[in-house]
Amino acid sequence: MSDTPPDHLSTNPKSPHFDMEVLQRGIGIRFKGRERKDVEEYNISEGWIRVAAGKSRDRYGNPLTIKLTGEVEAWFENPAEGSEDKPADAE
Repeated sequence: MSDTPPDHLSTNPKSPHFDMEVLQRGIGIRFKGRERKDVEEYNISEGWIRVAAGKSRDRYGNPLTIKLTGEVEAWFENPAEGSEDKPADAE
């Protein structure tokens, strides 16, 4: 797995952009220069994020989201498994 997060990622399991392995590593999002923890979905190349609109729910019980546009940066919060530096004496 690379050290670059995907361009488009969603936390909704029904979305085609959902990836559990990537989400388990933890994704950090900075939107318009401010770190956000409430992002439901993002797209770096198109420059948008989706966040929950308060406590509102649709008729299926899913949170209603709003799309915010601006500069998006993403990074992994945890290193990939097997990428940690190994001691020189371990062979």
